[in-house]
Amino acid sequence: MRVLVTGGTGFIGRAVCHALRGAGHAVTIVRREPAGDAIGWDAVGQAVAAADALVNLAGEPIAGGRWRSARKEAILQSRVGATRALVDAAGLAASRPKVLVSASAVGYYGARDDEPVDETAGPGTGFLAEVCQAWEREASRAEAFGLRVVRLRLGMVLAGDGGALGRMVPPFRAFVGGPLGTGEQWVSWIHRGDVTGLVVEALVNEAYRGPINATAPEPVRNRDFTAALGRVLTRPAAIRIPAMLLRLALGEMADMLLTGQRVLPRAAERLGYRWQYPEVLGALRASVR
Repeated sequence: MRVLVTGGTGFIGRAVCHALRGAGHAVTIVRREPAGDAIGWDAVGQAVAAADALVNLAGEPIAGGRWRSARKEAILQSRVGATRALVDAAGLAASRPKVLVSASAVGYYGARDDEPVDETAGPGTGFLAEVCQAWEREASRAEAFGLRVVRLRLGMVLAGDGGALGRMVPPFRAFVGGPLGTGEQWVSWIHRGDVTGLVVEALVNEAYRGPINATAPEPVRNRDFTAALGRVLTRPAAIRIPAMLLRLALGEMADMLLTGQRVLPRAAERLGYRWQYPEVLGALRASVR
């Protein structure tokens, strides 16, 4: 299969492209500046017409700085704009891809306290929920052009070389790690190896369509997540970070850390996906060993 990937040089995209090539697919990456086997966005129309499948992972990191107005606009437009460009190109192509696997996030559900949510739950409120809704609307337009659309709602992706876990490990190693706020908020997480597994499966299995929660089957509370990370690193997880301090340091972005969603991957379970890392301790051991 010829697969066109946006965001293929990022924290998730690198692993996805590696897995796709390992599964025998030919991969072309779209990036701002073409280099090597990567093309620029100015060539995306021709590349879409030559592709059998699209994987859309483009987007500015949400934790790249305080959420001032310009930052929030960049987070939104980097996702919506890239997705719109892909879908528009598919609509204009004489020969169209068969499937679009497009990233979204569990932020779609907003802050849900202890309520368990699956793919049947409605959208929440707040900045991230609004971003995810706009992102998914753009991806869903591809259905009108005959593409099977899979919207992967990603939880916190675990791997040792970046992402949220990459920012958490240094404080723990320095003996200053611990729960955020009350520690009662839910963390819906997934090992990066299972993200790649779901992407590869979603491309070839036509039963995958619509929203798919890309999370492990056992979400945990923040206090339990930090305790597990401390155990893996043989460090205490006793330094609680007060909510007020997080809000002073991060502003509105602190809400992402102090609230959460108890997300269950019911669709992937029904489709028979088998997690490589179904529980958090094993996922953390695999990530930071």
